[in-house]
Amino acid sequence: MALKATIFKASVQISDMDRHYYQAHELTIARHPSENDERMMVRLVAFALNASDQLSFTKGLSTDEEPDLWDIDLSGTIEHWIELGNPDEKRIRKACGRAQKVTVYCYSNRSAEQWWLQSQAELQRFKNLSVVLIPETFVEPLASLAERNMELQVTIQDGELWIADGTQNLHLVPEVWKAI
Repeated sequence: MALKATIFKASVQISDMDRHYYQAHELTIARHPSENDERMMVRLVAFALNASDQLSFTKGLSTDEEPDLWDIDLSGTIEHWIELGNPDEKRIRKACGRAQKVTVYCYSNRSAEQWWLQSQAELQRFKNLSVVLIPETFVEPLASLAERNMELQVTIQDGELWIADGTQNLHLVPEVWKAI
């Protein structure tokens, strides 16, 4: 019998001063049995950094056909394809061909740096691709915020992110390796 996803609920207040986006989101996050708290919470941070009314979580780890998050407009056009980890060049090429904008969020420093060194030359040709590192020093404390029911406040200003749950306040400065 296959293991089922664990359901998490997150009430997220986003104040993104860089994009002038101020919204509350009630999110349901299905954590795949093979996914850990770190990866799930990085998905949540990726959501906050790119929040819009159409951005949504997908089946993620359980399918090769969908990214971790995507923003699809009402006509079915993929506006933004968001991947986590260190995807191979073939997957990125597919994403860049299907979406107007693609962002990869790497979050494991050692493997991400090695992946970037090996892939950087090939990935430079994709004009609609951004690659961002979420430092490991942020990911570990971020995982401690994971609860089945979360209330989080996210503030984004000058490319930096603060996330708080009422007891902890974490600060993130994403490292942009490739920008559009």
